[in-house]
Amino acid sequence: MAFHTQRVQFAGHSGATLAARLDVPNWPLRAYALFAHCFTCSKDLAAVRRIAAELAREGIAVMRFDFTGLGSSEGEFASTNFSSNVADLLSAADYLRQHYRAPSVLIGHSLGGAAVLAVARNIPEVRAVATIGAPADVGHVLKNFGTSLEEIEKSGVAEVDLAGRTFLLSKQFVEDARAHRLKDAVASLKKPLLILHAPLDETVGIENANEIFLAARHPKSFISLDKADHLLTDIEDAAFAGRVISGWLPRYLAADTPQGTGVIEHVRVTETGEGKFQNSVQAGSHRLFADEPGNLGGLDTGPSPYDFLSIALGACTSMTLRIYADHKKLTLGRIAVDVSHAKIHVKDCEDCTEAERRGSGRIDRFERVISIDGEIGEELRSKIAEIADKCPVHRTLEAVAKIKTIVK
Repeated sequence: MAFHTQRVQFAGHSGATLAARLDVPNWPLRAYALFAHCFTCSKDLAAVRRIAAELAREGIAVMRFDFTGLGSSEGEFASTNFSSNVADLLSAADYLRQHYRAPSVLIGHSLGGAAVLAVARNIPEVRAVATIGAPADVGHVLKNFGTSLEEIEKSGVAEVDLAGRTFLLSKQFVEDARAHRLKDAVASLKKPLLILHAPLDETVGIENANEIFLAARHPKSFISLDKADHLLTDIEDAAFAGRVISGWLPRYLAADTPQGTGVIEHVRVTETGEGKFQNSVQAGSHRLFADEPGNLGGLDTGPSPYDFLSIALGACTSMTLRIYADHKKLTLGRIAVDVSHAKIHVKDCEDCTEAERRGSGRIDRFERVISIDGEIGEELRSKIAEIADKCPVHRTLEAVAKIKTIVK
């Protein structure tokens, strides 16, 4: 997996012990996110785990927990309400702040989305908020109670059947839900907001996304989840939501800490545990993956090691030629470099010297094709080939390099 999971516990708003999972990326950490699940759901919902996996690719750890009285958490659900959920979120943020790092990101699904909208302004470290299938009105949840709502109003308490499970709810829950003015909280959010919602959501209609979007101030964004259902039961829908959030977040997070210190920078390559060959790569402030294609047993999530060598040669060639053109004040069109790699027998190497061809075995051969937009004369064409050979990576590949290995 792209992350490892730690089991943690913390005290909720009432003092009850709440159960949580902290999904930590298997490579350098960038930020922490707090995830609030849907009404009567659990931290272990498959969609939540998939979204956490996508965020891990950006180096974001995700803490997901069960609200008071739900899942593995202690406490009586009948004594909870929307306000207590908000209070539990504040307790979760305090736990992260004290033991790890305060959350920079809040993500909420369904009623959990309403909760993060309500609490975001009370967590100063939060830089961005994302909601998935969130209602524009907390009282929307009451529509799920059906005829039980009348019994709650009349008797003060009643059993409610929700998704095949029975919960005991009291009148104070209903009154608390009706009392909240979520749109006021959205209007005063003052944090970047991403709204994800499915047009065919039968539990929380798409009109809710529109109301939240209109109430919010910029920067705000809306992404359609197309044909997804409310719980994102299709794992591809959950993965898409996770990719959208992880792609949107970086511009609002603090700058990534470059790998390496001082004058000499280094690249860190770390196994992710996902697939057989996938590795995360951090070069300076840049994050990407190295992998192998599917036919070699990989996941094809990034260039292969030899692809990276070809990338280095092609990029260095293009940059070297641009420096030369600028220095000589040449009008040189856009440069493109195609690089291919193969292992060939020494005897088949046309570019090798006679002495080199007398050797045995295979050698690495990189073929480089340089294309320049526009017409260039034969003299300049020859000069471009000459300058390309002076590219530092070209020289490194043709020279004998020394590699020092230290095992810790």
